[in-house]
Amino acid sequence: MKKLLEGVCKFKQEVFPEKKALFLELAVGQDPRILFITCADSRIDPNLITQTVPGELFICRNAGNIVPPHERNAGGTTASIEFAVAALGVKHIVVCGHTDCGAVKGAMNPESLKSLPHVSDWLAHTQAAVAAVQARHDGLKPEHLAELTQENVVLQLRHLMTHPSVAAAVATGKAQLHGWVYDIGKGDIQCYDGRDDVWRAVEDVYNDPELIERIEKGMPRHQHA
Repeated sequence: MKKLLEGVCKFKQEVFPEKKALFLELAVGQDPRILFITCADSRIDPNLITQTVPGELFICRNAGNIVPPHERNAGGTTASIEFAVAALGVKHIVVCGHTDCGAVKGAMNPESLKSLPHVSDWLAHTQAAVAAVQARHDGLKPEHLAELTQENVVLQLRHLMTHPSVAAAVATGKAQLHGWVYDIGKGDIQCYDGRDDVWRAVEDVYNDPELIERIEKGMPRHQHA
Protein backbone atom coordinates (compact mmCIF):
# COMPACT_ATOMS: atom_id res chain seq x y z
CA MET A 1 0.00 0.00 0.00
CA LYS A 2 2.87 2.38 0.71
CA LYS A 3 4.04 1.95 -2.90
CA LEU A 4 0.55 2.86 -4.16
CA LEU A 5 0.35 5.96 -1.97
CA GLU A 6 3.82 6.99 -3.10
CA GLY A 7 2.65 6.67 -6.67
CA VAL A 8 -0.41 8.83 -6.02
CA CYS A 9 1.75 11.53 -4.47
CA LYS A 10 4.10 11.45 -7.45
CA PHE A 11 1.14 11.68 -9.83
CA LYS A 12 -0.28 14.64 -7.95
CA GLN A 13 3.01 16.50 -7.70
CA GLU A 14 4.64 15.69 -11.06
CA VAL A 15 2.33 14.11 -13.62
CA PHE A 16 -0.91 16.02 -13.02
CA PRO A 17 0.64 19.50 -13.34
CA GLU A 18 2.19 18.55 -16.70
CA LYS A 19 -1.16 17.31 -18.06
CA LYS A 20 -3.42 19.72 -16.22
CA ALA A 21 -5.12 20.99 -19.37
CA LEU A 22 -6.05 17.44 -20.37
CA PHE A 23 -7.47 16.61 -16.95
CA LEU A 24 -9.46 19.84 -16.81
CA GLU A 25 -11.03 18.88 -20.13
CA LEU A 26 -11.74 15.34 -18.93
CA ALA A 27 -13.23 16.63 -15.69
CA VAL A 28 -16.38 17.74 -17.52
CA GLY A 29 -16.94 14.69 -19.72
CA GLN A 30 -15.54 11.91 -21.87
CA ASP A 31 -15.62 11.16 -25.58
CA PRO A 32 -13.65 7.93 -26.20
CA ARG A 33 -13.65 6.53 -29.72
CA ILE A 34 -12.58 3.01 -28.75
CA LEU A 35 -14.04 0.34 -26.45
CA PHE A 36 -11.13 -1.86 -25.41
CA ILE A 37 -12.14 -5.22 -23.93
CA THR A 38 -9.23 -7.11 -22.45
CA CYS A 39 -8.17 -9.44 -19.66
CA ALA A 40 -7.88 -8.42 -16.01
CA ASP A 41 -4.36 -9.91 -15.98
CA SER A 42 -1.97 -7.57 -14.14
CA ARG A 43 0.54 -7.77 -16.98
CA ILE A 44 -1.78 -6.05 -19.44
CA ASP A 45 -1.78 -2.24 -19.59
CA PRO A 46 -4.01 -1.09 -22.47
CA ASN A 47 -2.84 2.53 -22.40
CA LEU A 48 0.82 1.50 -22.34
CA ILE A 49 0.40 -1.01 -25.18
CA THR A 50 -1.51 1.42 -27.40
CA GLN A 51 0.33 4.57 -26.25
CA THR A 52 -2.95 6.33 -25.53
CA VAL A 53 -3.77 8.92 -22.87
CA PRO A 54 -6.69 9.13 -20.43
CA GLY A 55 -9.95 9.74 -22.25
CA GLU A 56 -9.09 7.84 -25.45
CA LEU A 57 -10.02 4.30 -24.41
CA PHE A 58 -13.16 3.07 -22.67
CA ILE A 59 -11.70 -0.01 -21.00
CA CYS A 60 -13.61 -3.11 -19.93
CA ARG A 61 -11.56 -5.80 -18.16
CA ASN A 62 -12.39 -9.26 -16.89
CA ALA A 63 -10.86 -12.72 -16.62
CA GLY A 64 -10.29 -14.02 -20.15
CA ASN A 65 -11.44 -10.88 -22.07
CA ILE A 66 -14.88 -12.46 -22.25
CA VAL A 67 -18.06 -11.01 -23.75
CA PRO A 68 -21.04 -12.99 -22.49
CA PRO A 69 -23.75 -13.48 -25.13
CA HIS A 70 -26.53 -10.95 -24.64
CA GLU A 71 -29.29 -11.90 -22.22
CA ARG A 72 -31.99 -10.11 -20.27
CA ASN A 73 -30.19 -10.39 -16.93
CA ALA A 74 -27.46 -7.80 -17.35
CA GLY A 75 -23.96 -8.10 -15.96
CA GLY A 76 -21.20 -5.56 -15.65
CA THR A 77 -19.61 -6.39 -18.98
CA THR A 78 -22.94 -6.25 -20.83
CA ALA A 79 -23.84 -2.92 -19.25
CA SER A 80 -20.41 -1.46 -20.05
CA ILE A 81 -20.68 -2.51 -23.70
CA GLU A 82 -24.16 -1.02 -24.02
CA PHE A 83 -23.08 2.25 -22.43
CA ALA A 84 -19.94 2.54 -24.57
CA VAL A 85 -21.76 1.84 -27.83
CA ALA A 86 -25.23 3.34 -27.31
CA ALA A 87 -24.40 6.27 -25.02
CA LEU A 88 -20.81 7.19 -25.83
CA GLY A 89 -20.94 6.19 -29.49
CA VAL A 90 -17.56 4.46 -29.72
CA LYS A 91 -16.44 3.81 -33.29
CA HIS A 92 -14.25 0.77 -32.69
CA ILE A 93 -14.46 -2.22 -30.37
CA VAL A 94 -11.27 -4.18 -29.71
CA VAL A 95 -11.24 -7.58 -28.01
CA CYS A 96 -7.65 -8.15 -26.91
CA GLY A 97 -6.44 -11.49 -25.63
CA HIS A 98 -2.88 -12.22 -24.54
CA THR A 99 -0.25 -14.93 -24.25
CA ASP A 100 0.02 -17.09 -21.14
CA CYS A 101 -3.58 -16.32 -20.19
CA GLY A 102 -4.60 -18.02 -16.95
CA ALA A 103 -8.26 -17.95 -17.91
CA VAL A 104 -7.59 -19.76 -21.17
CA LYS A 105 -5.42 -22.28 -19.32
CA GLY A 106 -8.31 -22.82 -16.93
CA ALA A 107 -10.69 -23.37 -19.82
CA MET A 108 -8.32 -26.02 -21.13
CA ASN A 109 -8.26 -27.77 -17.78
CA PRO A 110 -11.67 -27.39 -16.09
CA GLU A 111 -10.71 -29.89 -13.39
CA SER A 112 -8.31 -27.29 -12.00
CA LEU A 113 -11.24 -24.96 -11.30
CA LYS A 114 -13.14 -27.14 -8.82
CA SER A 115 -12.31 -24.79 -5.95
CA LEU A 116 -13.24 -21.73 -8.04
CA PRO A 117 -16.92 -22.20 -8.91
CA HIS A 118 -17.52 -18.63 -10.07
CA VAL A 119 -14.46 -18.70 -12.31
CA SER A 120 -15.62 -22.04 -13.70
CA ASP A 121 -19.06 -20.64 -14.49
CA TRP A 122 -17.55 -17.54 -16.10
CA LEU A 123 -15.25 -19.58 -18.32
CA ALA A 124 -18.23 -21.48 -19.69
CA HIS A 125 -18.38 -18.55 -22.13
CA THR A 126 -15.20 -19.95 -23.75
CA GLN A 127 -16.47 -23.47 -24.30
CA ALA A 128 -17.31 -23.11 -27.99
CA ALA A 129 -13.70 -22.05 -28.61
CA VAL A 130 -12.41 -24.98 -26.55
CA ALA A 131 -14.63 -27.39 -28.49
CA ALA A 132 -13.41 -26.05 -31.84
CA VAL A 133 -9.72 -26.39 -31.01
CA GLN A 134 -10.27 -29.76 -29.37
CA ALA A 135 -12.03 -31.08 -32.46
CA ARG A 136 -9.24 -29.93 -34.77
CA HIS A 137 -6.62 -31.83 -32.78
CA ASP A 138 -8.71 -34.68 -31.34
CA GLY A 139 -7.87 -33.41 -27.86
CA LEU A 140 -6.19 -30.50 -26.09
CA LYS A 141 -2.53 -30.23 -25.18
CA PRO A 142 -0.48 -27.38 -23.65
CA GLU A 143 0.92 -26.51 -27.08
CA HIS A 144 -2.60 -25.57 -28.20
CA LEU A 145 -2.74 -22.61 -25.78
CA ALA A 146 -1.86 -19.99 -28.41
CA GLU A 147 -4.43 -21.35 -30.86
CA LEU A 148 -7.13 -21.41 -28.19
CA THR A 149 -6.27 -17.86 -27.14
CA GLN A 150 -6.90 -16.72 -30.71
CA GLU A 151 -10.05 -18.83 -31.03
CA ASN A 152 -11.39 -17.34 -27.82
CA VAL A 153 -10.97 -13.81 -29.17
CA VAL A 154 -12.87 -14.76 -32.33
CA LEU A 155 -15.62 -16.32 -30.22
CA GLN A 156 -15.99 -13.16 -28.13
CA LEU A 157 -16.32 -11.14 -31.35
CA ARG A 158 -19.23 -13.40 -32.27
CA HIS A 159 -20.74 -12.85 -28.83
CA LEU A 160 -20.48 -9.10 -29.33
CA MET A 161 -22.79 -9.34 -32.31
CA THR A 162 -25.55 -10.77 -30.09
CA HIS A 163 -25.71 -7.45 -28.24
CA PRO A 164 -28.41 -5.25 -29.82
CA SER A 165 -26.46 -2.01 -29.49
CA VAL A 166 -23.42 -3.55 -31.18
CA ALA A 167 -25.43 -5.25 -33.92
CA ALA A 168 -27.18 -1.97 -34.72
CA ALA A 169 -23.95 0.03 -34.75
CA VAL A 170 -22.19 -2.48 -37.00
CA ALA A 171 -25.18 -2.76 -39.36
CA THR A 172 -25.21 1.00 -39.89
CA GLY A 173 -21.44 1.34 -40.21
CA LYS A 174 -21.16 3.29 -36.98
CA ALA A 175 -18.86 0.78 -35.28
CA GLN A 176 -16.27 -1.78 -36.31
CA LEU A 177 -14.94 -4.84 -34.51
CA HIS A 178 -11.31 -5.85 -34.06
CA GLY A 179 -9.64 -8.93 -32.59
CA TRP A 180 -6.13 -8.71 -31.14
CA VAL A 181 -3.73 -10.96 -29.26
CA TYR A 182 -0.92 -9.32 -27.30
CA ASP A 183 2.36 -11.23 -26.84
CA ILE A 184 3.66 -10.23 -23.41
CA GLY A 185 7.21 -11.48 -23.93
CA LYS A 186 7.65 -9.92 -27.37
CA GLY A 187 5.60 -6.73 -27.05
CA ASP A 188 3.83 -7.77 -30.24
CA ILE A 189 0.21 -7.61 -31.40
CA GLN A 190 -1.47 -9.98 -33.83
CA CYS A 191 -4.61 -8.65 -35.56
CA TYR A 192 -7.46 -10.86 -36.75
CA ASP A 193 -8.46 -10.60 -40.41
CA GLY A 194 -11.99 -11.97 -40.41
CA ARG A 195 -12.35 -11.94 -44.17
CA ASP A 196 -9.54 -14.45 -44.66
CA ASP A 197 -9.77 -15.97 -41.16
CA VAL A 198 -6.07 -15.33 -40.51
CA TRP A 199 -3.98 -13.43 -37.97
CA ARG A 200 -1.64 -10.71 -39.21
CA ALA A 201 1.26 -8.87 -37.57
CA VAL A 202 0.37 -5.36 -36.41
CA GLU A 203 3.13 -3.91 -38.60
CA ASP A 204 1.64 -5.49 -41.71
CA VAL A 205 -1.73 -3.94 -40.92
CA TYR A 206 -0.33 -0.55 -39.91
CA ASN A 207 1.74 -0.22 -43.08
CA ASP A 208 -1.08 -1.21 -45.43
CA PRO A 209 -4.02 1.26 -45.46
CA GLU A 210 -5.95 -1.01 -47.82
CA LEU A 211 -5.56 -3.92 -45.39
CA ILE A 212 -6.76 -1.75 -42.50
CA GLU A 213 -9.85 -0.82 -44.48
CA ARG A 214 -10.40 -4.41 -45.56
CA ILE A 215 -10.16 -5.75 -42.01
CA GLU A 216 -12.47 -3.05 -40.70
CA LYS A 217 -15.08 -3.62 -43.40
CA GLY A 218 -14.75 -7.37 -43.58
CA MET A 219 -14.72 -8.45 -39.96
CA PRO A 220 -18.14 -7.49 -38.67
CA ARG A 221 -20.08 -9.33 -41.39
CA HIS A 222 -17.77 -12.33 -41.69
CA GLN A 223 -18.95 -15.65 -40.32
CA HIS A 224 -16.14 -15.62 -37.76
CA ALA A 225 -17.04 -12.25 -36.31
